[in-house]
This record gives sequence, C-alpha cells and structure tokens, in this order.
Amino acid sequence: MLFITYLSFPGNGSAQTQNTDNPYKKPLVEVLKEIQTRFKVQIKYSEPQVKDKWVNYAEWRFRSNVDETLSNVLTPLDMKVNKEKSGVYKLKEYEYYRWEVQDGWAYLDSLAAKYHDKASWEKRKAGIKPELYQALMLSPLPAKPNSKPIITAKRIFDGYSVENIALEILPGVWINGSLYKPLNVKGKIPVVLSPDGHWEKQRYRPDCQIRCATIARMGAMAFSYDLFAWGESMLQFKYEDHRRSLAQTVQTLGGIRILDYFSSLKETDTSRIGISGGSGAGSHSILMTAMDDRIKLSAPVVAMSSYFYGGCPCESGMPIHQCGGGTDNVELAAMAAPRPQLLVSDGSDWTAHTPQHDFPYLQKMYGYYGVQNKVENVHLPEEKHDFGINKRIALYDFLIKNFKLNGAAVKDKTGKYDESKVTIEKENAMYVFGDKGEKLPKNAVMGFENLVKLFPLNATK
Repeated sequence: MLFITYLSFPGNGSAQTQNTDNPYKKPLVEVLKEIQTRFKVQIKYSEPQVKDKWVNYAEWRFRSNVDETLSNVLTPLDMKVNKEKSGVYKLKEYEYYRWEVQDGWAYLDSLAAKYHDKASWEKRKAGIKPELYQALMLSPLPAKPNSKPIITAKRIFDGYSVENIALEILPGVWINGSLYKPLNVKGKIPVVLSPDGHWEKQRYRPDCQIRCATIARMGAMAFSYDLFAWGESMLQFKYEDHRRSLAQTVQTLGGIRILDYFSSLKETDTSRIGISGGSGAGSHSILMTAMDDRIKLSAPVVAMSSYFYGGCPCESGMPIHQCGGGTDNVELAAMAAPRPQLLVSDGSDWTAHTPQHDFPYLQKMYGYYGVQNKVENVHLPEEKHDFGINKRIALYDFLIKNFKLNGAAVKDKTGKYDESKVTIEKENAMYVFGDKGEKLPKNAVMGFENLVKLFPLNATK
C-alpha cells in the first residue's frame, strides 16, 4: 500500500498544498507581498480587491523583473497595475476599454489597411453600419409609441426660450431634456442635439445651460438631454442601471427618437441637424453620427481616442466594437465623412495624443471625399477633461462656420464671446415631471427588470 503525505504551508489557508494536484496555488495577497519583498517595490491595493483571489502556479510566474512578474501573476485574474512612479504600483481590475497608446495606434493602422480609397471605404462602412444596429439589439427598431411629447411651459430669457420635453421612446420609458430656442424664429433653423457626459449634475450644470442657451441666441435650437439613468431618468431607474450594458442601447434609441421628433417639426432645417456632447456623451455623439445620416454635423468633445473605448457600459457595454470584424471609436468617427466634424481634445485625458495619430487618420479618410478641411481638431494641451469655455468657443466657431449662425449676437464689441446674458436656472425648473416626480405618467416602467422585458426577442439572442 502506498502512503502519500500532503504538506501544508503556513499562510496558504484551508491547508492548501503546494503541488500539481492543487496547482501550486497561493492567495493573491501573499503573492503580492512576495513581489514587494523580492523586487523592493510598493503595490497599493484594497482588501476587497484581493479577497478570495488565488494565483495558480504562483511561484512559477516569477521572472527576473517586476513588470513581467506582475503581468504573469495578474493577467489570468483579469487584473493589472498602473505604474504611478518608479517603484510604486497600484492594483486595478483589467480595463477592457483602455489600451496602451501604441497598441491603439497599431490597431487603427491595421483597420486602415482594409481600405485605400473612397470605394473600398464605402464598402467597409456599409458592412459596419447594419451590424451596429444588430449589436445594440435595435435591428429591427422597436415600435415607436404613438404618444405625443410632454412639453412644459416656456420660459422667456434674453434672446432665447427654454421648455422641457419628455419623449416616450419605448412603452412607459421616457427620455427627458430641455429645448433652448431662439426668440422670433423665422423660417427653418438648425437643431443641435446636446447630450452631456458623466459630469456631476449633467444637463443642469451651469456650463451646459450656458452652451445650449448661447447656441440658441445664435439662431439654432439646442436640445439638452439626459443619458439613461441620469437626471430625470432616475425617477424610473437607479443610478447603478446606468452601468449596465443595456444603457447603451436605450441611449442610442433615445437619440434616434429625438431625431425622429425634431425632423418632424416644421421649423427644423433637416439639412442642418448636428450633435455635440462631451466625454461619454461624446462617445454617444460619434455612435449616433455613424448610425444615422440625418445628423449632418458632429462635434465630439474630449471623447474620441484610438486607445480608449469609453470607461462606461453606456459607451462600450454592447459589442459595437466587434462590428465589421473589429472596429474602434476613431473608425466609427470616420463614418461621419464627408459631413463636417470637429474634435476637441485636451492634454490630460485619453485625447492627449489626438493630433499625433488619430486626427491625421481622419484627415486621410475625409481626403477620400476631397474634403479634408471638413474635419477639424482644436487641441488644448494645457486643459483638462471638461466642457469649459475654450471648448465651447471651439464649438461656437464650428457651428457659425458650418451652420451659418449669427456669431455677432453673442459677441461683445471687441469680438469676444459674451456668455453673461445667459440665465442659469435652478435644477427643478428643468424638470418635466415635477419637483418630486409627481407628474410621471401612470404607465411608467419602473425598475431595470421591467425594462429588460421590453426586449424579449433580442434578449435571448
């Protein structure tokens, strides 16, 4: 009879053994401590990050340098580290949406190798577009509710008015926003869809109100609207629901319904419909422009990047980047060509390298149509991730140039933009459904689990 003795090692918990039967398993926390000791580095992590995580073949993963060792240890756990400075690392969960700069550039180059002229690019674009609808579970589009928009009383200000509008995009599901409109409208005028990003207070923020009111004072309508499970959408859904993949589908459908509504208005000049959002709403702007030809101008702000796909499921939760055998946000932005497009980038986020590689790619794509000058990049290397004054000025200039708006109406005697005549409203003035949601229709869908039921056929695919 053969007797085998199993040796347990201190600290391995539950008498785990160091052999191939229990594949040389060690708790992650112990492995990280060993890495710190052996390589004389610091690794920052929280207890929840390492709790109940184990590393198979732990000691076998060590190499002669710390970076390769960390990669060998963490990659199978879908984890990584960010190097904060020499000898100091911070543990992070694997970010599927964030690549190294050079990797993003190389991937964009591989995409660009698939086409070499307008004809080959149009063929590529024609293949991607229907797949976007399929990836978002919007093929076919859900039936449009027959309800009329819910519109609040109009408030009159200096050169513009504001009214709040709710559109039913699915039975019992609304997308809400505020419409900024020039006073004394004559004839048909442009409309600029103005979703806002993941900044606090979203469309209620002063800079968002300033931007939309200024656009209205120049002679266009600006519709500022909520992302899914933000703003008034939170009367129906929780904040956590915004970080579910279906958020991207609902937001896109909301954008399509908004286009349906404004395209039907007699005062809308359908040849001048634009979209401009910042951050996550910039990703939304890129996607909407790629999918819907009714958008004639786009201006994604601090958003587009070949190495960042958007850190929120509302930007990359559905498999849109698997379309066409694989794509990225820069190629999706190229689908706007030859329509005018403005990229606003800054020096402190994932748009920091826009002028070096991504913008030249888009110039080449627009060159296929002989309109290389219709794509522009305003890069602000000293600025941060926001929709501040210089980013707004870039947008105003672009709208004046391409939509023939009246810049003189919003400039002082020296020719500088004057935003001081905009009235900043209190948040509750911008609600459609009352201060406490008391006007929310009785058939309103409540809770994410009931929203999912509206996608019964697609949800099983």
